[in-house]
Amino acid sequence: MSWPGSGDTAAPVPPPDRKFSARLATVLGVLLVLGGAVTIVVALVSQVHAPQPGKAAAGTVGPAVPGSRGPSLRRSVPVSVDIPAIGVRSQLLRLGMTADGSIQVPSLTTAANEAAWYEYSATPGQIGAAVIEGHVDSYRGPAVFFRLGALRPGDAVDVTLTDGITAIFRVTGVREYSKASFPARMVYGAPDYAALRLITCGGAFDSATGHYLSSVVVFASLASYQNASRPGNAF
Repeated sequence: MSWPGSGDTAAPVPPPDRKFSARLATVLGVLLVLGGAVTIVVALVSQVHAPQPGKAAAGTVGPAVPGSRGPSLRRSVPVSVDIPAIGVRSQLLRLGMTADGSIQVPSLTTAANEAAWYEYSATPGQIGAAVIEGHVDSYRGPAVFFRLGALRPGDAVDVTLTDGITAIFRVTGVREYSKASFPARMVYGAPDYAALRLITCGGAFDSATGHYLSSVVVFASLASYQNASRPGNAF
């Protein structure tokens, strides 16, 4: 596990031998693990199924206002995420890559109820895609992003940053993708606006492999920000 550094807002630098295309390949591997390493007993006996996004929630993967770059914020490492519509309030771990080049995920045994920011993505509010991941379930049952698939366009996602600003995002779309054809470049690419991606596992659980067959991705864009003294719309 790689834990967040206290007050560290320096731009993280990927390992020198890791290129973006190579990282995209490893993304597919982590999606097979994220939220899926639960025991078959939990998946089959409890029969508690996470909500899955329907066609009405598909929305758009782009900005809330098509063709608009919208507001943006300076770089600041995120410390917590709040999603009122689904009752999520979590401190954010800061995770990078493992020695084999795959993306780290929160521990299922000690951090299943904590979400994590991928430190080689943009910080929330920066131009680009900020990535926050979390498990859908664990050995004990529902985890932090169990109800992620219940989000709908227009729902708010608030991310508090180390500089005291809260970046306020609005969901634009919620989609489920088969892991066999996961659109990694589109999800993890670098858009020209301040985007946020929330990711967990979804779909059917394969008891033979112990993994979920799909991933749920929430697309959101920065709508505004709030600090201790005044609200705002852009930096």
